[in-house]
Amino acid sequence: MCGRYAASRGPEDLAGVFEIEKWEPEEVLAPDYNVAPTKEVYAVLDRPLKDADSPKPVRQLRKLKWGLVPSWSKTPEGGARMINARAETVHEKPSYRRAFSTRRCIIPADGYYEWVTAKDERELEVEGKKKRQRKQPYFVLPADGSVFAMAGLYEFWRDRTLPDDHPLAWWVTCSVITTEAETTPLAVSPAEGPHTLAEIHPRMPLMLTPDRWDTWLDPARTDPDDLRELLAPPPAGLMRAYPVSTAVSNVRNNGPELLKELEGPEEGTLF
Repeated sequence: MCGRYAASRGPEDLAGVFEIEKWEPEEVLAPDYNVAPTKEVYAVLDRPLKDADSPKPVRQLRKLKWGLVPSWSKTPEGGARMINARAETVHEKPSYRRAFSTRRCIIPADGYYEWVTAKDERELEVEGKKKRQRKQPYFVLPADGSVFAMAGLYEFWRDRTLPDDHPLAWWVTCSVITTEAETTPLAVSPAEGPHTLAEIHPRMPLMLTPDRWDTWLDPARTDPDDLRELLAPPPAGLMRAYPVSTAVSNVRNNGPELLKELEGPEEGTLF
């Protein structure tokens, strides 16, 4: 899954990476080293500009809320639970299939956090028993330091309790697509602990390599079977992972120190 990630790059940096044509200065976000559900996040999308003469899609950097609210929802309350969409079923789930057809985006990140779910711990969770130890968080990122381009979906939701000209009348929300975690060795593995992403957690965000960006963002591509081919996992051996402080487990903690690599798991944690 993807429940927390880091995003420190600003619009100027992202504009160069993704060839952004339009972004609004008033939508600039501060670097966030502990992005959690319901926060505002950056998303890259191709869409015609509002009130523009041309219907041609324009590559934009937009500020969205993480936690997708389907257009048909009566209230936005379920958004916090819809932060992830599974690659295996995104084309058929009522909450995601329309967005999958025409409203796809890229959610840029430095990398994502995941907490080790070891075999014995998973069994305890399945049985509903209390966890015996704290989980060790790991930071997962591209080994070459490039932007982690997470496949995403976005959606518009209209708050019918507000007038059309109210600034909060429209919500624009998003979700990260996840896939099965890689079972192949990491490009760089911790000296102590997991050596594959699957040993950390069975799911991971779907990373899109640059050769897929234009096709993924193209709103003219609407055939589900064609689009599903883009959901294939990236080539193996692109990722690294390292342990970080359990301070990241508290959403109130936020700063570059959360990305500091530890020599090994913290005492009292799994792995």
